[in-house]
Amino acid sequence: MKHAMVLLSGGLDSTTVAAHAVAKGYETRALAIRYGQRHERELESAQAVARKLGIPCTEVDARFYGQLAAYSALTNVEAHDVPTGREPAEMASEVPITYVPLRNTFFVTVAAAALESWLLVGIEGGTLDPGDVEPVVLVGANAIDYSGYPDCRPEFYAALEETLRQGSKLGSVYGRGIAIEAPIIEMTKPEIVRYALELGAPLAETWSCYLGAERPCGACDSCELRAAAFAGAGVPDPALARS
Repeated sequence: MKHAMVLLSGGLDSTTVAAHAVAKGYETRALAIRYGQRHERELESAQAVARKLGIPCTEVDARFYGQLAAYSALTNVEAHDVPTGREPAEMASEVPITYVPLRNTFFVTVAAAALESWLLVGIEGGTLDPGDVEPVVLVGANAIDYSGYPDCRPEFYAALEETLRQGSKLGSVYGRGIAIEAPIIEMTKPEIVRYALELGAPLAETWSCYLGAERPCGACDSCELRAAAFAGAGVPDPALARS
């Protein structure tokens, strides 16, 4: 049995990954992290997605992180504007100001800590056999059509997975290292949309825009990539009709 902790932001990618875990029959829980981001719309979407998928979703209050990782347009709105109107090639040519310093490192570590605690309660309480446990953190990272973030690459997750194995009790004592699964990391954005539809993922509940208005801005990198994804898949974006 895979016991999965999904990092759920409420966006297209993480929603697809959460639906993937449910479809695969994983024992699934989700985390939505309030890290001091520009708006709360994505947190509302994460909870709505979790309800639709029938999985528990814990919201983690980590607003202090935004104060520490302040060199970003997503955590320091006074100092940095969100870039708009950029072409995909331009997005991937540099690490943009929407990158939050070491955010995915922090997120995966938090998810792994929650996952390890969940499983240790069962193992050391006698309700789980270590041999029946396969811990995994699921992330919605994508390295094909992405915005140049260094923490969305396969080599980053391979290195972090080994760190978790070395540094966890599950890995060092019980030999059950915490895996990191990124099932859409090598898919194009249109492929992700098609896979999400195949899974029946609740895409109408998702939110990708970096801004928190009533409707997506349509011009930030995330909106541009999302629009291209649905256009490439040849289907309308159900979230636009809903919003």
